[in-house]
Amino acid sequence: METTSRVGAQAPAAEGGQQVPSARRTVDGYLLAPFPWYGLDEAFTGPRWLMQVGTSADGAVEHGSIGHGDEPTVRGESTEDKERFAVVVTVAASPVRRSADGTGLLEATSVSSAAWLAGVGLLSFTWPGQMDHARRDDWLDQQTETAWVLADDLDGQDWSTLSLPVDGVPTTFHYRESEFGWVLAGSTQEGVHVGAYGRGMSAYGLGFAMIKDIATYA
Repeated sequence: METTSRVGAQAPAAEGGQQVPSARRTVDGYLLAPFPWYGLDEAFTGPRWLMQVGTSADGAVEHGSIGHGDEPTVRGESTEDKERFAVVVTVAASPVRRSADGTGLLEATSVSSAAWLAGVGLLSFTWPGQMDHARRDDWLDQQTETAWVLADDLDGQDWSTLSLPVDGVPTTFHYRESEFGWVLAGSTQEGVHVGAYGRGMSAYGLGFAMIKDIATYA
């Protein structure tokens, strides 16, 4: 899946990885999406917050993320086992199509797209202990490539399956976990793929639901 820019993006992390408060983020990019957004269902009663949206090469909003629970920092030894969060990634289901300017083709999206975005999302909040900035950058490049390979092989041994409700309907998700957290991905009946990642919150008790009014998150 080709993604070239972000709209209504999450502000850059401050010193030490602390994120800018969600009140300062914009809902504008989310409102431009021609597809429904998903988050955790009403069983989750904690904080919810906007993160970022991504656009395809022709400028259309193609995916975005909604956070739940604690707003994560880049994980270091001092934050281990303290943060409890889950991030839901919504990806528009799109076929291979011609770009708006007619100069090329845009890649199709799939469950693998959601799995890769979720995997990279988890990595963005992960910083293994005893790594300086340069080593962490190298590690992140390597792990991002690994996340792509894993997402391209959802039937491989690194993934298991679990059934979670989506709009009340039992839905099969591909699931994997590591020392840094968990990642899952599946599809809905509303023309979107859903990915998620988290730490400190069990994925097994989660449910997903369409967000009725994304503007309430602003």
